[in-house]
Amino acid sequence: MPFFQTPPRTPAEVEAARPLAIPPDQVLEMDEKTWYEKIYRGESMPQFTLRAVLMGSMLGFFLAFTNLYIGLKTGWGLGVAITACILSFAIWNVFLKIGLAKTPMTILETNCMQSAASSAGYATGGTMVSAIAALVMLSATPANPAGEHLPVPVLVAWTFFLAVLGTVLAIPMKRNLINHERLKFPSGTAAAVTLQSLYSEGEEAIQKARALLYSALFGAAFPILLELPLVRGEDGERKPLLPADSPIFDWLPARGSHVVDGKTEAFKPSDWTLVLDHNPVMIAAGAIVGLRVSLWMLFGGLALAYVVGPPAYEYLWTSGTGVELRAATAPYKAWKEIGIWLGVPIMVSSGLLGFAFQWKTIVRALQGLRKKQAPGENEALVARTEVPFSWFAIGGSLSGAGVIWTAHAYFDVPWFYGLLAVGMTFLLALVACRATGESDITPVGAMGKIMQLTYGVLIPQSTTANLMTASITASAAGSAADLLNDLKSGYLLGANPRRQFLAQFAGIFSGTAATVTGFYLLVPDATALNGVGDQAPKFPAPAAQAWKAVAEVFRMGFENMHPMHRQAILAGAVIGLVLFLLEAALPKARKWLPSATGIGLGLILPFQYPLAMVIGAGIAWAWTRKNKAQCEAYLVPLSAGVIAGVSIMGVVVAILNTLMAG
Repeated sequence: MPFFQTPPRTPAEVEAARPLAIPPDQVLEMDEKTWYEKIYRGESMPQFTLRAVLMGSMLGFFLAFTNLYIGLKTGWGLGVAITACILSFAIWNVFLKIGLAKTPMTILETNCMQSAASSAGYATGGTMVSAIAALVMLSATPANPAGEHLPVPVLVAWTFFLAVLGTVLAIPMKRNLINHERLKFPSGTAAAVTLQSLYSEGEEAIQKARALLYSALFGAAFPILLELPLVRGEDGERKPLLPADSPIFDWLPARGSHVVDGKTEAFKPSDWTLVLDHNPVMIAAGAIVGLRVSLWMLFGGLALAYVVGPPAYEYLWTSGTGVELRAATAPYKAWKEIGIWLGVPIMVSSGLLGFAFQWKTIVRALQGLRKKQAPGENEALVARTEVPFSWFAIGGSLSGAGVIWTAHAYFDVPWFYGLLAVGMTFLLALVACRATGESDITPVGAMGKIMQLTYGVLIPQSTTANLMTASITASAAGSAADLLNDLKSGYLLGANPRRQFLAQFAGIFSGTAATVTGFYLLVPDATALNGVGDQAPKFPAPAAQAWKAVAEVFRMGFENMHPMHRQAILAGAVIGLVLFLLEAALPKARKWLPSATGIGLGLILPFQYPLAMVIGAGIAWAWTRKNKAQCEAYLVPLSAGVIAGVSIMGVVVAILNTLMAG
């Protein structure tokens, strides 16, 4: 039997592969026996074809840059499955018209394609925007502000082994969570609905793809205008055509002052990063994130500039005398000098308490480990279609060994602690996947913080060990949840889960190549994350800032931290707890209540980013009010296109800047 299936070649084969007439919402209610009788398309139906895997790997390679870029900007990861489906459908239609393809790609082939694309574009990059970015920031010193990167082979091995581990961890969970308990996995269900609509309304798919393409071209212009030094300034240095931001708020008052040439001058709002960012990528991200979180991010940014930052600037918030400190510190650094110590505890305490409140989910996840499925009349067919347990045993052993060896050899994690981390990862990933199936929220942040707290006690002196053990759990849990979302989509369409697993696994290779390459290009050294001189960093990497802060607390010891930092940590922890309890007590009023995530992010990001996200969220809100159907149809393609255009061209510009500097 050939490894890849043969795509349909005749009109009759194409017709036989058309989507079922049964919509996904009806499949959601079917038990496993009914699914095999009415939905399963059979072992011979083409889905795992070479063309589907190549298309998914190619799209995932480029979409990986978008998630890396937006993750370093905001700390969020954006699902790529639906975007990949729209792009693939449109591209293949072009191939058919110009004669490069003879037959259309079937719905199950496209489903396999989106598994490969999602694996490459989403599941492999989580560790880059968190633990790896935090390591680069920690490597910087006053004598060496550029810091040091990990060697390429180490980063490749770490990314690859974590992605494989997460993928195989999903194998023993799939049948119980999807076939038997029939958890909804909302993102997977949405992808299945999208595929059904693409194949029933092809013209609408073409329109969405066209909108995505035009917005990508629009976004791609901005890295060229803002980052590529094309003109020579009056001082002889080459500069971009446009400045990165505009100080449009400097007519407003600001708090604080400093001494310049013996004279006291008041700070301007732009000194506190209150500027308008000219890059549209955060506007697009805000349109997707929504108004509630974005508005509270803006609130957090204003609180930092007008409430938290000024007294911190006047006080000794790090080391040295006040005069020495203020001479070396500027207000634009407030988000990382004091904001992070208030914002991170808000998010951590709220996230951990929220995870604890999901105790029923945790109990159900652990109970699922003990469940034994009674043999039924479909067991022989199940054995041929489901991913065999042996793949989990072999893949888990090999990838787990690779993770443990890399952690021990390069990250100072004793092998027995590495083994403990992999074992804990399986249990925590199980809980995370169930939470994804029930709520569409994968608590990756909470998983990572649990591991940081655990290893902060076991190995408190090593920030590297703290970060990388947490990276094991967070990355593997994200990969496992991503695969289950894709398997849910395939289940609703009648796909063969074993072949879809192979497509997901295939995407790991292009995803690893893209994320490692993109990280080195976007972050050539630590100044891209920490800033340099009086300039804010190109990538504030809020997720990495949060991980770094927790690791530093354990390394320094709470009692050895600066009093202002200790006060901020305690205040933030209390605020986070109160905000979560408010949401738990008043669920119907949630949209009007403060967002712990929003406030926390607003405190640890330069102000221009929350401002841009509010602009995008406001545009989306106004569009929804004017034409809800149109907004729902085109908001994601347009926003995803802008993000993709900025991100991919940002990588190209980074390469050009490196060549020009050389």
